[in-house]
Amino acid sequence: MNQTATKASAVISPLGDSALVITFGDSIQYDIHKQIKTCKDSIELKPFPGFVECVPAFTNLTIFYNPLEVVAAVKKKEKKEFVSPFEVVSSIIQCKLENEQTEKELNHCTVSIPVCYGGEYGPDLEYVARHHNLTTEEVISIHSEGEYLAYMIGFAPGFPFLGGLSERIATPRRPSPRTSIPAGSVGIAGMQTGVYPISTPGGWQLIGQTPIKLFLPEQNPPSLLQAGDIVKFKPISKEEYQEMQAKEGEK
Repeated sequence: MNQTATKASAVISPLGDSALVITFGDSIQYDIHKQIKTCKDSIELKPFPGFVECVPAFTNLTIFYNPLEVVAAVKKKEKKEFVSPFEVVSSIIQCKLENEQTEKELNHCTVSIPVCYGGEYGPDLEYVARHHNLTTEEVISIHSEGEYLAYMIGFAPGFPFLGGLSERIATPRRPSPRTSIPAGSVGIAGMQTGVYPISTPGGWQLIGQTPIKLFLPEQNPPSLLQAGDIVKFKPISKEEYQEMQAKEGEK
């Protein structure tokens, strides 16, 4: 496999014949997220010929491209008979990485998500409390007082993997996943928290539920949250949940 190491300590590797992956590290860290976000923004601001899209993850950025358009652009500009699409795009990415200014602060969009904690909406809240020798009110307070960075969107459409959970309520996944979890369920898995945007199987500890929609297929992009957003959770009552849910259903 061809790989290219850059001056930014990132490694560029091919992914099939129409994508490449830039790996910035091997752990979940804000500095790595910052490099990924900076690179993604730079590419999307000035896309190269044949660019399709960028997909950020915890430690890497995948870039999809149309190899025919990449080759056609190079042939037109440089009159070359044969070029490797991967080598062309890799060269473009290397130049961007070498000229990036990652010392700049990122601009984060802050999104407030209302949550009805416990009861039928959060069946694992009491377990999480017992696991940490806390009251359910203390778990709610700790969870809702935090600020969470959306490192990536994935697993299911619009599902945000949120970092920044307090160690005081970090809880392992369930030993046996549920076969179906309601859309809007807010869960904990290890040092992460997240929201299920659609009904799907899953093994996270469910502590609450939000009435707002995170997956919006009629919009572009079709996700309420984007990688790099800051999420804050706001506790609401069961009555407030039902009222907001009714309004969401009218949209």
